[in-house]
Amino acid sequence: MKSGMGKSEPVEVGLTNEGRADRILRALQSDGSVSIQNLVEVLGVSVATVRRDLSELERQGLLRRVHGGAISIAPLFYEPFRHDSTFQAEIGRQAVEKRRIANAAAEMIRDGDMIVLTAGTTTTEIIRSMRQPRGVTVVTNAVNIAMELSKRKEVNVVLTGGFLRGDWFSLVGPAAANTLKHLYPSIAFLGAIGVDAERGLTCYDPDEADINALMVRQAQRKIAVADHTKLGVVASSLICPIENVDLIVTDSAAPEELVRPFEQKKIEVRRV
Repeated sequence: MKSGMGKSEPVEVGLTNEGRADRILRALQSDGSVSIQNLVEVLGVSVATVRRDLSELERQGLLRRVHGGAISIAPLFYEPFRHDSTFQAEIGRQAVEKRRIANAAAEMIRDGDMIVLTAGTTTTEIIRSMRQPRGVTVVTNAVNIAMELSKRKEVNVVLTGGFLRGDWFSLVGPAAANTLKHLYPSIAFLGAIGVDAERGLTCYDPDEADINALMVRQAQRKIAVADHTKLGVVASSLICPIENVDLIVTDSAAPEELVRPFEQKKIEVRRV
């Protein structure tokens, strides 16, 4: 098992329960696993304390205990889709980059926020990256995101109604729209197939584009989350013009020639 924390990192003595939990979750999100022994060294606490912390985080549905440590959650309800060529295949593409993007996005969530997330693999990583926010409401049309949050008792979850698009676990149509049009989220986290400076945010399904566009209209702040392979790409259905986006969070591999057109339009791009 990978340690999840390098031994060269400084010992963090005196952290609160919440501080230790945050440190453990950060390591999990970065490396996928943590060992009890390394946590003891880095956090400066006893084996018993680390075990209690891991047990509590497992109870909250934030990790899975294994012999000698813990691993990131791999939701059991995805098992029927293990060999599916859509969602599961997409999860594996640019996985490290998506985790970094998700970590950066999750850091923007504040206690009491209402956030809305589109369906998608990067937005799914965002909710996996959330620490322990107080009073946060998550609104989504993605069934898998709602399922992953089902054990997070500190998070309020609003799942829209609608017709199910099975490959991506997304709900679309009038019922989904009716839920969204009565809500005004603080932040919309927007996944997309394409993020282009001229053509805007796009995806392939027009019904999904309509729902995502409504999220854009209802939210105060609009943040596109997309790894560098999505930049400069144009799919068939418009979600919104790029001018409607406040921030693009992408990974550090995004080349300057793909980032520059957004910055020329005064769209902030954050490479993580």
